[in-house]
Amino acid sequence: MWTREIFGTDVYHLVAAFLIYSMLGWLVESIYMSICNRKLTNRGFSKGPFCPIYGFGAVVGYLILHPLAGSYVKLYLVGALLATIFEFIVGKLMIRLFGELWWDYNEKPCNYKGIICLESTVAWGFYAVIIIMFLNSKVMGFIDYYSYEMGLRACKIVLAVATVDFMYHLLAALHIDIRKYSEKLADRYHAFKARLY
Repeated sequence: MWTREIFGTDVYHLVAAFLIYSMLGWLVESIYMSICNRKLTNRGFSKGPFCPIYGFGAVVGYLILHPLAGSYVKLYLVGALLATIFEFIVGKLMIRLFGELWWDYNEKPCNYKGIICLESTVAWGFYAVIIIMFLNSKVMGFIDYYSYEMGLRACKIVLAVATVDFMYHLLAALHIDIRKYSEKLADRYHAFKARLY
């Protein structure tokens, strides 16, 4: 599975890049929001330093946009447009699933329903150019610096921790009582175990 290729890049490199971009996105946004709020601000959905929206956006953006690497202008414009559409879709999904949006652009000029705004669109274009033209080669070089076995082990550990953290906070955001379900699972396990003996 890890060596299977998607758009010319193996799954191992895509997953590792997803994890790195998710952590870099969390770091950049947390620093930016900490400066804006004048206090330390965790911008992740979960407790850990992980924003999967950035990892997903960077990896999918790279796969779609890297053919435009020869033209800064096309790369900027298409990157800005695609990232804004992605942000809008994610925003609408969050409102539908959670009843709220975890960012608010209502105070920004040229915004649409507080979900997207011109300032972010401009920034997304620059991010696209930075990721495709400069950052992605550094990220791939970092991934290749370590042995495949070591990198794969690190990917599995980070994915496991991030998944547990994300699921815990997702269930809490959906107002699902985890303790109630864990007690039911424990009761079923004990009943099953009693039948075996």
